[in-house]
Amino acid sequence: MPAVTADTLTLPRLAAPAATARERRVTRHVAGPKGYEGEGFPVTRAFAGIPHDELDPFVHMDEMGAVNYAPGEPKGTDWHPHRGFETVTYIMDGRFQHQDSHGGGGMIENGATQWMTAGSGVLHIETPPAELVVSGGFFHGIQLWVNLPAAQKFADPRYQSIDGTDSELVTTPDGAALIRIIAGSIGGFRGPGSTHTPITMAHATIPAGVRADIPWEASYNGLVFVLSGSGTIGSTPADGSSPRPISAGQTIVTSAGDLLTLTADARQDVETPSLEVLLLGGRPIKEPVVQYGPFVMNTKAEVMAAFEDFRSGRLGRVPADALRPYRATEAELRDAVAAMPHGGNITNP
Repeated sequence: MPAVTADTLTLPRLAAPAATARERRVTRHVAGPKGYEGEGFPVTRAFAGIPHDELDPFVHMDEMGAVNYAPGEPKGTDWHPHRGFETVTYIMDGRFQHQDSHGGGGMIENGATQWMTAGSGVLHIETPPAELVVSGGFFHGIQLWVNLPAAQKFADPRYQSIDGTDSELVTTPDGAALIRIIAGSIGGFRGPGSTHTPITMAHATIPAGVRADIPWEASYNGLVFVLSGSGTIGSTPADGSSPRPISAGQTIVTSAGDLLTLTADARQDVETPSLEVLLLGGRPIKEPVVQYGPFVMNTKAEVMAAFEDFRSGRLGRVPADALRPYRATEAELRDAVAAMPHGGNITNP
């Protein structure tokens, strides 16, 4: 997982939790089902089965991969519309290209984040670059949908490219865990993402056997998605409740409070030596939500209007220099397989 790393002993440290800090408890604990998106890339539906009022202001999240693609297998999405919310694409392994009808675009890789405000409407594409399609390789990312309040659903589209090195890097009071703040703030440290809806988004790496006490905005909800590894959430407080085990592919919804406590198991898999978690929280919008396909609005009539505007070309036009999904040729695939160790024959060392 080559998302940005750092020597945690040199980073700014979060303050130790106050004695009066209220630890958040687990209120819901779900394992997301597997499925396919776009042209057929594998995803985990992270929020499946969680009521909207527990997710608000978040609407939807897919974990893309983790998957080790063979040559020719990497896939993305073709051009499609959005209206009424923001899409956030965070890539930890592999590379994705983005282009939209409002002029945004670029490569997303190595812990970078693409933050697109669809607002009044935009068309975009996210697809692996040609060289990755040909070679294959490991791919792992997240796409999150953040709702917009009614007053901002028709805001002008906007694009932000946040390099992995732009994230605010901090560590826990003991200097052991790494926290990459992408948007919002944790313990007074603020990430670079500019959001319409007040939220916090961070990626934490907690080494084996380490406990991380992470301050959390009390007015926000608190969601934890486990990217890899295993551990527990919660401590053993005076009321006698026990920490809850957590593992890859699970989403944990927490109760009110101002402290998240996560502990990595002392023994981890060789390929995932740490507990890796995505931390999400936001101020609930508390408005009706009607989500259908690529549109997130407040009423069914607004969704129907969005479809009509899309059909009429009012959500934007595919640019003349449009990025398109790449299809590897047979010759490219033969050369890629031949260049692999043992000519791609993993059964004949």
